[in-house]
Amino acid sequence: MRYVLEGSVRRLSNQVRVNAQLVEAETGAHLWAERFDRDTSDLFAVQNEITSRIALTLQLELVGAEVARPVERSDATDYILRGRAASYKSPTREAYAEAVGWFERALSLDPGSVEAKSLLASILAARALDRMTNTSAADFARAEALVREVLTVFPRSPIAHYAYGQVLRASRRNEQCIPEYQEALAFNHSWADALAGLGWCKFWVGSLEEAITLHERAIRLSPRDPQIGYWYLRIGIVHLLQSRTAEAIPWLEKARGTIPTFPLAYSFLAAAYALNGEPERGTTELAETYRLSGKVWVSTIADMKVTGYWGPPKIRALYESIYFAGLRKLGVPEE
Repeated sequence: MRYVLEGSVRRLSNQVRVNAQLVEAETGAHLWAERFDRDTSDLFAVQNEITSRIALTLQLELVGAEVARPVERSDATDYILRGRAASYKSPTREAYAEAVGWFERALSLDPGSVEAKSLLASILAARALDRMTNTSAADFARAEALVREVLTVFPRSPIAHYAYGQVLRASRRNEQCIPEYQEALAFNHSWADALAGLGWCKFWVGSLEEAITLHERAIRLSPRDPQIGYWYLRIGIVHLLQSRTAEAIPWLEKARGTIPTFPLAYSFLAAAYALNGEPERGTTELAETYRLSGKVWVSTIADMKVTGYWGPPKIRALYESIYFAGLRKLGVPEE
């Protein structure tokens, strides 16, 4: 037994306090601890929330703990854990390449691994979506082939359905990806990543408020999640595109602070500041977009309309009237 989860429960009137901590069995070192204070009006809901939070947090904490351990004998599981740890880093070309490399090594040791194939498919699709590869078309094709291989043999695999949702979303097949995330969530209603993925697909098909609700639920379930910066960004984007600029800015600022290497976090914050009457702050944020990616994400308005993905007409119109308008205020040229 390598790790021990300890805890206690205290009840006072209509309040309950749960203390939980993760301990390394060999050394007694405390790896994680958290306290949950909740109202007992619905004990089943409280139990479900706390157990879900603990399970999600432990999954993340154990990845870091295992990767930090000395490697006695590398195997596919070790490589998968290292790939997951690399995928949790703020997005850069180097971080994506590292994660892909570890998952490839896992697959070379265990060619039939459902987890290795699914995670590799997810990361290939993600780095192509984030424009942090020169082989986007090949990445998308490989990702889809990998996940189809898994689903052919294991059609009920939740991680494969999640991965397929990621691949479909990254390749802009938003209507198709919704049932894949829903299939994954049928196995685990508290899967924060799947909730957020579903939420972003809902955004692209026009269900903007549902997108916010699903992302906020993901944040409540996994408040320390490595992907949380993307969730902040998406909530900020939805508020911004509905002209709720004052609500959008705090979310976009949290996104920029959490995923500091992701250019889009700066460009949307730049547009928000411009629309909020703060052009100097907007100019500073836009300069960071250019520093991180050159003109990959923000070039001319005309070029962005051609090279970017802005969704169906309803969503595209919002980007045109809000996001592009903010960038124009900062001097981004039309042609």
